[in-house]
Amino acid sequence: MHERPEEMLLCVSELATNALRYGVPPGRGYLLRLFGFEDATIRVEVHDSGPGFSRITGRPHGHGLTLVAALADDWGVLARTPGKVVWCEFRRAAVRAAAQAAARQSGV
Repeated sequence: MHERPEEMLLCVSELATNALRYGVPPGRGYLLRLFGFEDATIRVEVHDSGPGFSRITGRPHGHGLTLVAALADDWGVLARTPGKVVWCEFRRAAVRAAAQAAARQSGV
């Protein structure tokens, strides 16, 4: 069991909702993939076949990706043909702390 199930569930909901609302042309679906890695990182991917590129906007509505960026340890968008993959990752506290320490030491 991962230590952040509520945050993961909310991000899955946001990414899937965005795919349904903006990324899935009529007659098509989306693909949700979850990956677990040996270091206890969980990666969520939502693949869609629609045009466009997901991004955070300054609009007063549509804060889903802002929420994902705030809750997940990392997130991004990858191009695919057709469409895109929007992903986010959650790390266990120990893995997060080690990554933050390494970043501080390297000056990033």
